Amino acid sequence: MLTVRQTPSRNVFSLDGVWDFRVDRNNCGVDDGWYDAPLKDSRPMPVPASYNDVVTDTDVREHVGVVWYQRYVQVPRNLGDDRLILRFGSATHAATVWVDGSEVMSHEGGYLPFEADITDLVEAGGSFLLTTAVDNRLSWHTLPPGYIHKDTQGNDVQKYMHDFYNYAGIHRSVLLYTRPAVSVTDVTVVTDIDGCDGIVSYTVEAEGAKAVSVRLLDADGNEVARAEGAKGELRVDDAHLWAPGDGYLYTLEIHADEDVYPQTVGIRTVEVKNSQFLINGKPFYFRGYGRHEDNIVRGKGHDNVMLVHDFELMKWQGANSFRTSHYPYAEEVMDYADREGFVVIDETAAVGLNIGLSGGLFGAPEGVPTKTFSDESLDARTQQVHEAHIRELIARDKNHPCVVMWSIANEPESNTEESYDYFKPLAEAAREADPTRPVGYVNVMLAPPSMEKCVGLFDVVMLNRYYGWYVDTGNLVDAEANLRAEIDGWIKLAPGKPIIFTEYGPDTLAGLRDFHRRPWSEEFQEDMFAMFHRVFDDVDEVVGEQMWNFADFQTVSGIIRVGGNKKGMFTRDRLPKSAAYDVRKRWLAMRDELGF
Repeated sequence: MLTVRQTPSRNVFSLDGVWDFRVDRNNCGVDDGWYDAPLKDSRPMPVPASYNDVVTDTDVREHVGVVWYQRYVQVPRNLGDDRLILRFGSATHAATVWVDGSEVMSHEGGYLPFEADITDLVEAGGSFLLTTAVDNRLSWHTLPPGYIHKDTQGNDVQKYMHDFYNYAGIHRSVLLYTRPAVSVTDVTVVTDIDGCDGIVSYTVEAEGAKAVSVRLLDADGNEVARAEGAKGELRVDDAHLWAPGDGYLYTLEIHADEDVYPQTVGIRTVEVKNSQFLINGKPFYFRGYGRHEDNIVRGKGHDNVMLVHDFELMKWQGANSFRTSHYPYAEEVMDYADREGFVVIDETAAVGLNIGLSGGLFGAPEGVPTKTFSDESLDARTQQVHEAHIRELIARDKNHPCVVMWSIANEPESNTEESYDYFKPLAEAAREADPTRPVGYVNVMLAPPSMEKCVGLFDVVMLNRYYGWYVDTGNLVDAEANLRAEIDGWIKLAPGKPIIFTEYGPDTLAGLRDFHRRPWSEEFQEDMFAMFHRVFDDVDEVVGEQMWNFADFQTVSGIIRVGGNKKGMFTRDRLPKSAAYDVRKRWLAMRDELGF
């Protein structure tokens, strides 16, 4: 799906702002026709934002089920023959949208965009009532999965197996935009390098167009190549490559009859070879974090102020990459990573596919299936949803040069034959959707090399490891020995595959200082990171360190979570913990030695 752009042939109108909002306490609003008239007993709610932390009402914050958003929208006066498209950046986790009482679209999956052509339902220069029902409920057939539990009062309680708070609402911008009746609806760009020249292969979809042509412009707007036709190849002499730390972007200006669409292009290559991760043929070492779209009050609502500030903090520390843990991030984040030269591991919302992990931490509740992959839990239907999500993510992000790899799941069960059968067609689907990038998944500690079944399906070994924290707690001598032994096991099991540590680190309470450097103290975080880094430096097959986490983030309440997950390098309000300075010293030295 194309990103919305303002162009000479397209106009974009933001519908962000304060909408009317109502909680559907009995989840009866659809049956009762709430979409057909102005909401009764509504309250104001900002869009985009999670609604949970905006309010002070606990029953609203913890509501399980449907909430309603509504506003009036002014239609542009001069539509002519243009089509009018309504687009939501995301709504978590499912949404249905009505225009003046007519249903125009529904979408499942809380982290990807959806849109509908509403031209025939509205009048130019008029207005319409826009209504959206957003449902935060999770099931065995959603990504991420979950299930509904009844408390002693008969109330629904959402249970889920991912370790971040289930924020809900309209999380990204809502837009109204125009495009010509005959227009560009998709474009795929694949780049290569031939000596000093860049190769840009393109495919344009523009049904009904009589003429399609393209121009490639450099960053200064100068034309460097052009071609006719909906499919072709452009050669750029002495190309300026997109590279880590150098987010140089060309623009592929596409003309389809009267429509003009600009697609940014970063010329670069990605390859996995001989235990190395190569960008533009050069070994790349990942320095960075797993992150979350998580901020005080806003929850998962996108905010451009926090976007820029977070990137400033990452650059201050010498990071060069991050993983979109554990779901696709806003399109604005991907655009910004492109221009800033940050490298991104792009991950699906397939987190929590591991009943054994949640049962081991919290104890499996009565009546919950004990097998992760079965007819009673994650089944063939879930697999279909998962594949559709992979394809939808790749369709959205395929043209971003910052994206160097697809991660199709975080910490799933991967030590059973059922898990192999589940993931084999998904890995194949990812490669079919995009043959140009490596495909991986993130392995959990419950599936060490001696038990792992799925690593052969993927191109890279990505590991979340907590030696010294969840195991060998506080004993960094044993933790180091066990970490080294496991890495040796992976090298033997998956020879030639690079290893990236995508999570490591302890919970750390900011301000807790300890002469004895015990767990939860800032000193212990320093020591645990130092141990992991010492090991990484000794192993050539390790090509990346992305610690957990960039910043503290909100989770469900629990005895192992005090006001959320505290594994951040920064606090939730983005203040550095003491380890941030040690890591900064390390990463800046690595940047000077290895390049960005």
